[in-house]
Amino acid sequence: MSQDNEKRIAAESAASMVHDGMIVGLGTGSTAEFAIARLGEKVRGGLRIKGVPTSERTANRARNERIPLLDFSQVTRLDMALDGADEFDPALNLIKGGGGALFREKIVAAAADKLVIFADSSKQVEKLGRFPLPVEVNPFGWQVTLEKIKALCPEVTLRGGSDKPFVTDNHGYIIDCGFGQIDDPAELERQLKSIVGVVETGLFVGMAQFVCLGRGDKVEVLKPRA
Repeated sequence: MSQDNEKRIAAESAASMVHDGMIVGLGTGSTAEFAIARLGEKVRGGLRIKGVPTSERTANRARNERIPLLDFSQVTRLDMALDGADEFDPALNLIKGGGGALFREKIVAAAADKLVIFADSSKQVEKLGRFPLPVEVNPFGWQVTLEKIKALCPEVTLRGGSDKPFVTDNHGYIIDCGFGQIDDPAELERQLKSIVGVVETGLFVGMAQFVCLGRGDKVEVLKPRA
């Protein structure tokens, strides 16, 4: 079964957890678009929900699907957030940010009563770190911030390069960090967040309640394992 099909069935399974009257965080990325498409079908069929998007790309996609949208000037608590992940471990700690929306994704996840992740089977790992960890930094003095991050991780890259850096929806830059195996995600999160200039990291530690995992033609719903 193809990876795209695993993504689709996982995302559609997560979308099935959304019920009438919910306010739902809408994630960013190729897998999230499957969930948004399914929610759009349900909205056009009579489901009454409102969405809070995690990126401008997601907002545009949701509008095309006729999903009503809110922002945090109108609501500060969400019933559920649906999003993908670049990796997850048995405790459902995540690496996110491959699409560059990690800051908004983390704010939306923190505002939600439940964070439901969907992923294909390639995203399941025993320990995080195979996927480079994205870290969003302030553009002012990003070179200084990168040098500080280098003290923790020698393998760092400014996404897009210094001539044309990738710019997030918040006007930040992304530094991709090749830590390799991350033995203590919570401690690494603490160390990175202590660096002046770091806006947010792609480590989502202890935030997800469920992962809908597409494996072959079936979906497994996983809960955190200690």
